[in-house]
Amino acid sequence: MKKLYLVLTLSIITLMVVGCDMTTEVKKSGEKTSEKTSKIKNVILIIGDGMGPAQIGLLEAYARQATNPVIRSRTTAFTRILNEGGTLGVSMTNSFNSVVTDSASSATQLATGKPANPETIGIDAIGNPSDSLIVIAKKQGKATGIVSDVRLTHSTAAAFGAHQPSRMLENEIAVDMIETGTDIMLSGGLRHWIPQSANNHESAIHNHLSLITDGAIDIQSKRKDDRNLLEEAVKKGYSLAFTKDQMVATSGKILGLFSNSAFPDAIITDRNKANPNRTIPTLREMSQKAIETLEKNEKGFFLMIESGLIDWAAHYNDTGTMLHEMLKMDDTLHYVLDWAKDRDDTLIIVTADHETGGFGFSYSSAYIPKPKALAGSAFKDKPYQPNYNYGTSQILDKIYNQKLSYLEIFKKKFDSLDKKDQTPLQLMKIVNQNTEFDITEQQAERILMTHNNIYYKKDHYSLGAKEVPKMKSNDAFFVYHISDNRQNLLAIEIAEKQSVVWSNGTHTASPVLVFASGSKKSTAPFVSFMGHPELGKKIIDVLMEK
Repeated sequence: MKKLYLVLTLSIITLMVVGCDMTTEVKKSGEKTSEKTSKIKNVILIIGDGMGPAQIGLLEAYARQATNPVIRSRTTAFTRILNEGGTLGVSMTNSFNSVVTDSASSATQLATGKPANPETIGIDAIGNPSDSLIVIAKKQGKATGIVSDVRLTHSTAAAFGAHQPSRMLENEIAVDMIETGTDIMLSGGLRHWIPQSANNHESAIHNHLSLITDGAIDIQSKRKDDRNLLEEAVKKGYSLAFTKDQMVATSGKILGLFSNSAFPDAIITDRNKANPNRTIPTLREMSQKAIETLEKNEKGFFLMIESGLIDWAAHYNDTGTMLHEMLKMDDTLHYVLDWAKDRDDTLIIVTADHETGGFGFSYSSAYIPKPKALAGSAFKDKPYQPNYNYGTSQILDKIYNQKLSYLEIFKKKFDSLDKKDQTPLQLMKIVNQNTEFDITEQQAERILMTHNNIYYKKDHYSLGAKEVPKMKSNDAFFVYHISDNRQNLLAIEIAEKQSVVWSNGTHTASPVLVFASGSKKSTAPFVSFMGHPELGKKIIDVLMEK
């Protein structure tokens, strides 16, 4: 365990519904793959979007130091990988000719093994489409799968199944995903797959979609045409699933879309997990369905699993929600490790596309502890008195105990009030009811302050607001004005009490960790300091090994 702490510290400082068969080569039911083979049949790539070393450090700190963590063993899946003989590497995430990356180019580099420009999907640095790990695996006769808790057309998932000059072209990406023909696709983002006419609540298509989705999804289309990609998917042999129960009952090629956009955050997911009427599957449940389906292929499979909402929480500088997202990632990874245990025909790679937010715990001059007596001889004549506040383990429990994400605090609670009631006092009450880090009315007033947007760009998707929340510093690095910088301002106000610092609302160029689990031969190449194109190429090499 000390070794893992050392690696994490060094990394942070120096900057890790009926379907058709997918293949005619199917194992007999219940037959187990031989554990005595030198060839890798299955490759599972798990991407924690925005999951830098410090995000993993948050999870590790909670598991090891919290008073009563939900991880009863206090051993995370990341620690488990190394304890069970896995390896650890480091990778630079930058896009081609850029210092920092976005999710689209970073995922493209992982998916294709080639450098890519920011915001491009499945296209190399000079503008040509590149075969992804999905396409390469299909050429090997393997089954393929994509699982994500955001949208299937969002950057990370899209990079494995589409070729587009911009990540913003999600309607076009959806078409590409069908054409690529990945066997199992489980995610969110129904809005990019249904015709524009579905927005008419009186229309036949709206009623039909409400029926087949069991009323579980808000039917709203983002398409600009009347193309129904669900019908096209069925014609290509896909079974459709829109709820957890439908997913469980479906077989063969599956297109599962379980939400209109991204999934609910992990705090909501945890709260609803035991609900028998829950319609949205967890990341673990989708991963289990994908593996149980894909493993029937005798030639093996490639599966990409994305835990995408780590990034979204980090963009908002929401430490409590980010911890819950990391716990979701941990739970999913434990399942995958359990499935692969004692077999040497499977390689598991766990990494991130980039780090988000410049997150970290830090010591400060606020709330310096009072002197206290210690039993040791060094303090027999005077009490122990640190010069700074280094944070206590109780902070970790308080971070976990957050009841609502910052997004829910503002969008669902505060913004739902009548305009006359949207006051600093009301915001203070909502925050203090849903987190264990109280704010004052004065702090709430600062959070609600606005000013003219000096970076305003007309019709820009995130910079298009003329009046925006007033950041204290680093305005240029909090770019998602329309998404809501009030959440970042809330993080700033409670930072002292959390012993947490965030440097921005975007991405950093921090190197990310690369965990590898499998046979010694298959994991050895990943013990190095790489760039993401090289990391992607190494995974491709394993996949293509004869």
